[in-house]
Amino acid sequence: MASKRNVYLDMKSIEEAKKILFDKFGTRVTGSEQVDVIKAKSRVLAKPAVAAISSPNFHAAAMDGIAVDAKITFGASEDAPKTINPFENAFWVNTGHVMPEGTNAVIMIEHLNVIDDHTVEIEAPVFPWQHVRKMGEDIVATKLLFPRGHKINSYSLGALLSGGVFRVDVYKRPKVLILPTGSELKQWQDVDLKKLSPGDVIESNSTVLGGLCQDFGADFERHTMLKDNLEMIKEAVQNAANGDYDMICIIGGSSAGSEDFAKSVISSVGKVYVHGVTMMPGKPVLFGNVSNTPIFGIPGYPVSAIVAFEQFAGPLLSMMQQFPELQKADVKVSPARKIASKLGQEEFLRVKIGSVDGKLISSQLPRGSGSISTLTEADGIVRIPRHVEGVSEKEEVTASLLKPLAAIENTVVITGSHDNTLDVLTDEIKKKDGSVSISSSHVGSMGGLMAIKKGVCHLAGAHLLDPDDGSYNVSYIQKYLPEQPVTVINLVMREQGLIVPKNNPNKICGIEDLKTKSLRFINRQSGSGTRILFDYKLNILGFSPSDIKGYDTDEYTHMSVAVSVLSGRADAGLGIMAAAKALGLDFIPVVTEEYDLVIPNRFLDSKKIQVLLSTIQTDEFKARVEALGGYNTQKTGQVIYKSK
Repeated sequence: MASKRNVYLDMKSIEEAKKILFDKFGTRVTGSEQVDVIKAKSRVLAKPAVAAISSPNFHAAAMDGIAVDAKITFGASEDAPKTINPFENAFWVNTGHVMPEGTNAVIMIEHLNVIDDHTVEIEAPVFPWQHVRKMGEDIVATKLLFPRGHKINSYSLGALLSGGVFRVDVYKRPKVLILPTGSELKQWQDVDLKKLSPGDVIESNSTVLGGLCQDFGADFERHTMLKDNLEMIKEAVQNAANGDYDMICIIGGSSAGSEDFAKSVISSVGKVYVHGVTMMPGKPVLFGNVSNTPIFGIPGYPVSAIVAFEQFAGPLLSMMQQFPELQKADVKVSPARKIASKLGQEEFLRVKIGSVDGKLISSQLPRGSGSISTLTEADGIVRIPRHVEGVSEKEEVTASLLKPLAAIENTVVITGSHDNTLDVLTDEIKKKDGSVSISSSHVGSMGGLMAIKKGVCHLAGAHLLDPDDGSYNVSYIQKYLPEQPVTVINLVMREQGLIVPKNNPNKICGIEDLKTKSLRFINRQSGSGTRILFDYKLNILGFSPSDIKGYDTDEYTHMSVAVSVLSGRADAGLGIMAAAKALGLDFIPVVTEEYDLVIPNRFLDSKKIQVLLSTIQTDEFKARVEALGGYNTQKTGQVIYKSK
């Protein structure tokens, strides 16, 4: 008998779903508790904080010098200096000292002419309360320091303590139970990486969501992992709903598959309010009510889980404790390329952002809901409304920043061919100058030159072979960037060849075997230097693309090609030796090629490019590159070509 599947009967927009959620639970507020001020950072006041004492609670000297009654200094001048006696009508004080009785001003020590122990001469008067911190100057007792609803930050702690407030009433942190589900999931503590089997997935979502709970001011507990079993999940939910939790989050099982039990569980012991929201990623999110406790079904794909939590569960946690809404800075960005999108679904697009010629340029990252690295690499999120079908590269769009704008301004944007040494370069630059970063997008060598032409990057990585003379990059630059003054600097010489499974089970000797043995090949994308090299080699052999099984199946990086071979998806792929070595695969050399950095001259003298160029010249960088295998750094840093 076939298992029953869930159906998204009535998907809601984000706005509709939020209205339902907040109408049901938006007035719910956690109780309050009293805590020591020193433990109150990032908490929200449930009652106003009123100063118990004044600050300062005495008149205090604000300078080092002599405290006096200001009137005894009146009339003093350079022509008619006055003398005062520190033991009769004046008193030596240091900054912060209590002002002696009968004094109301301090003469700074720099303005004193000490004659002897009993005689000090002054050449200018002071006015009453000059250089004195008067009692209550900062805080007066009974002053309202902060109203209820104030989020306590580091500065607030100082004001509270100075005002004699040592304990405060704050809203309790909401308590969340996280229920990870999935028969395929493995806890990281139980994983032996050498014995990980196909289909095994290391569970990470509960850790990520726990961190997000803390970001939204809540505490969390993680339930032990649950298999895809309806009754087990139902029992765990019922126990939690009868406990002292303010929210329950079931991770996984919110979609429409036959083993997606979140909806069935919630509907059997409570009520489902929403199942499915018109957004990508995060569409399968659902929420409802069990025993008057809000409960969420969070999608299992990592990015979907994060987006769903940040859009719904997180804001509800904030409302429960009157927590101010988390705000991200918004900026206007110009897409490097046209962005396609589906009508009817609001999309949260992860993007890298760089500042090029004073303009913020965004490059979209892969859209997969399971790729958490697209969030760790992202500089911002672009929300594409559900009524929009694509965004032109000529349009400006709004991006919510995930990183400080200053960091983005100091990022070198590299677009073009992928190479493993870029990861080494990123790390070595951070060692040399922590303020400079690298953001690289892999669109192939030709894509890099086109990015330079459009003014959307600082430099491009390229290894474009000219089949007529065997040179690299220069003829392409002269053809496609005739009006763009650029400098070409060698990064590395590298070995390109066939990446094949360990021990080379198909006994591949060269590219000709791809045809004669009818092997599955994984290609690089059109416009990449590796694709151009492969086409050149096919032409020499007299082969056509149709002779190669898998010619039209491509990947965007050498590591992706290597993974395809490792996984058995392909028998061979053309790539660099370092990628094969990194994954323990065999390598059959085909050519030694030149991988260069193409830099528009207008950027050459900028600090961040100079940091990059000086870094590639270091012995540390070269040693790490050569340790990868298949690289030679003898020409690294040399100017290969400079356009006139």
